[in-house]
This record gives sequence, structure tokens and C-alpha cells, in this order.
Amino acid sequence: MKYIIIGLGNFGSSLAEKLTEQGNEVIGIDTDMSKVDAFKEKISHTICMDATDEFTVTGLPLKDTDIVVIAIGENQGANVMATALFKSLKVKRLISKATNHIHKRVLQAIGVDEIVLPEEESAERWAKKLCLKGIVNSFELSNEYSIVQVNMPEKYNGKSILDMQIKEKYNLLVLTTISNRQVNTAIGKTRNETKVKGLADPHDILYKDDVLVIYGANKDIQRFLK
Repeated sequence: MKYIIIGLGNFGSSLAEKLTEQGNEVIGIDTDMSKVDAFKEKISHTICMDATDEFTVTGLPLKDTDIVVIAIGENQGANVMATALFKSLKVKRLISKATNHIHKRVLQAIGVDEIVLPEEESAERWAKKLCLKGIVNSFELSNEYSIVQVNMPEKYNGKSILDMQIKEKYNLLVLTTISNRQVNTAIGKTRNETKVKGLADPHDILYKDDVLVIYGANKDIQRFLK
């Protein structure tokens, strides 16, 4: 896929790097030449330009771009102006970063397809991780439902997913499991190996170092972890 990322701050540059690493074509744009130079080896293409200037922006390959992300964070005015400009140019999919809820409402008024508040979303994941024992990571699907990675409770060691009766007892689904094993290398040393096992089968056997990837309502996930 082809992406344009406007703003190479912490969020924008990290996103652009990860998308590039996954084989996508990414154009990273910023007004700061030092940032453009810093990421030119890590992002498919980097350009120093003002994304609020209509004449300059219309020279970008917008028709061939699948997603445009406005990741400008420090300058809310520039973020709103760039968002409005790309919205008026009718790009296929537009995502904009908001820094607070007032900013989010302004972007909603413009008619942005999707709005991301990275700091808040990260805080929510960490709050869940810190408050609920056993959570490794989480992804909020809505206010009510999540996909979470949890450490496998010891009492299920050596048992199958079917034996857990997690669907019957907690109304949760195990989507997959992630195994963490120590393997011997060719030079006689050991290293940790992480492996995602694919779609979970009810008869898969669980081990104490496994991580379960679970989907369900937040209240049911909390019941399971407690």
C-alpha cells in the first residue's frame, strides 16, 4: 500500500518507519529539514515541504495514495489546515492526529474519516496493563470490547483450550497463542524464541510460559484475570 505521513515527530516518524519496514511505500513529509534528513534512510521517501500549501500539496501523488495520515502534533493550527486541505482534495482515506478532545471535535467538524489520540490510547493500554495482573498488551476495539495478550494462568499448564472452558465460563474467545521457548543454537548456546501459533484450535495444549490472545468484553476479561 501507499501512504503519505505529514509530520515526522515521534508519532509520525515511528508510524512511517514501521509501515516502511512492512514493505509499504511511504512518503514522509515535514517542514523541518533536519527531520527529513534524519529519516531519509528509514522511510521510503522523505520530502521537506509545507503541507498547508495547496499548490505544493497538489503535486503529490494523491490519486495513487491509499491513506494520508496528518501526524502534526505540536502545531494544532497547521494540523487543522493540512487536514482541511487534504479533505478538500478528496484523498481515499484520511486519518488525523488530535492532541486533545477540543482538537478532536474540530477535526470531526471538518469531516475526518478517522482521528487518533496516540497519547491517550497509549495511556489506556498502560492503565489496563498496570491495573490488571497478567496483561502483556491490549488493543481497544471500542469502549466495551478489547483484544488482549495475557500471561497463561499456571493452573492451565498442560491443559487444552477446551479444558479451560473459557467460552462457557467467561464468554471469551482465545484467538491464538504465543509460545516462548528456549532453543539451542548451533554453537551450543540457548536463545529465546517467540512463535505465534496461528488460529487457535480447541485441542491445542497450553504451557506455563505461553501468552494467550483473547477477545471479549472488557468486563469479562477482568473477571477472567481476577
